[in-house]
Amino acid sequence: MEEVLYNIEIHKDVDEFLGKIYSDIDGVKEFKNERIDRLLRDIIFDMQLALDEFSNRSADFAEGPDEVK
Repeated sequence: MEEVLYNIEIHKDVDEFLGKIYSDIDGVKEFKNERIDRLLRDIIFDMQLALDEFSNRSADFAEGPDEVK
């Protein structure tokens, strides 16, 4: 089964790029940068942090309250 994790929009204004990411995990976030490579880096970094945090919470939930780490 496929699940959409993120929808990403990137727009170019006169002198900067605007990126928006939409997710069920974090809602909507906006990023701005004058360079597209830095904008993409920021978006990817944010997505990695959110997914790592979500994975950690899911693992904690899956282990249950009785298990010791």
